[in-house]
Amino acid sequence: MWPFECGEIVENQEPEKILAKGNEAIAMAAMDSRCLLYFGYPITPQNDIPEYLSKHLPALGGEFIQAESEIASINLLLGASATGARAMTSSSSPGISLMQEGISYMAGSELPALIVNISRSGPGLGGISPSQGDYFQATRGGGHGDYRMIVLAPSSVQEMYDLTCLAFNLADKYRNPAMILGDALIGQMKEPLIRRKCAKMDLPVKDWALTGAQGRKPNRLKSLYLQDGELSEHNWKLHQKYEQMKKEEVRFESFFTEDAKLMVAAFGSMARVSKTSVELAREEGMKVGLLRPITLFPYPEKALYDLSQRVKLFLTVELNTGQMVEDVKLSVERDVQVYFYGRPPGSLPSPEEVLEEIRKYYG
Repeated sequence: MWPFECGEIVENQEPEKILAKGNEAIAMAAMDSRCLLYFGYPITPQNDIPEYLSKHLPALGGEFIQAESEIASINLLLGASATGARAMTSSSSPGISLMQEGISYMAGSELPALIVNISRSGPGLGGISPSQGDYFQATRGGGHGDYRMIVLAPSSVQEMYDLTCLAFNLADKYRNPAMILGDALIGQMKEPLIRRKCAKMDLPVKDWALTGAQGRKPNRLKSLYLQDGELSEHNWKLHQKYEQMKKEEVRFESFFTEDAKLMVAAFGSMARVSKTSVELAREEGMKVGLLRPITLFPYPEKALYDLSQRVKLFLTVELNTGQMVEDVKLSVERDVQVYFYGRPPGSLPSPEEVLEEIRKYYG
């Protein structure tokens, strides 16, 4: 839950307090997490990430490569991850779509890496305005086969930094790709940031990495299993890993949930808007709370289920036409009423507009 393991202040080191964009916070956290390899291709609205890293990574002895496409980027990331190095890529919605085959290969080969999606509007080319329309793509795998990614959804510039630190550690812990799912609003906004060296978790040794086989037997990293029963066994192994994530890595924020009669569920930028709406509702005497998933996978199913034992009204707020609302419905008790308020890309709801929806259903 909160606070999480990474982003802690390292002993005897004074944190740096600065004003930064959300995208810049991700780049800073990557360097502070000892990531020295970046591969990517320009696309708005995430371009601040490669711009920042192209300037600062070489000075740290790292490598910045602007690939010829997003397809090239994800396959370069696959190769770098196979060596045991911390590496990352970033893009925005249509670019992430092009990466799906490579992400599936990485999950199948159990390769850890960070993938950042600063979402823009779609479908198709869409536009550069904020959107949460990539929720299904991120939480359902997106590519082919039975696989999942760890998906973290920041709602502030500080969380863009802290959750990036955490994502690198969780990727290494589970040998699995991890994603930061932000959007143009969080990526482009500026807020105060406390920058601190990311504390390392107690992580397993990367004895699986391809390092030249000097003094040891060769390692093999693959997602191709052709022997009888071999692929089935591998998929069950991956499934067990995802089940372990569900037990150990669920994170969420609860806001005014203790006495709530109506619960708002929202993530990322819409959780910021909804939190203000909840505060306005409280000023009017309405007992309204907020459940904000921080991990979109693993999803806080139990937290929602437990709340639904006594709260029978839920309102899901999203910057799309309805995606996370399906997970809310799957998580709560069957007698709970789940309502949805969404906006397609191109416009942002105000706290007052969300408050109006709360009034409509509070009863």
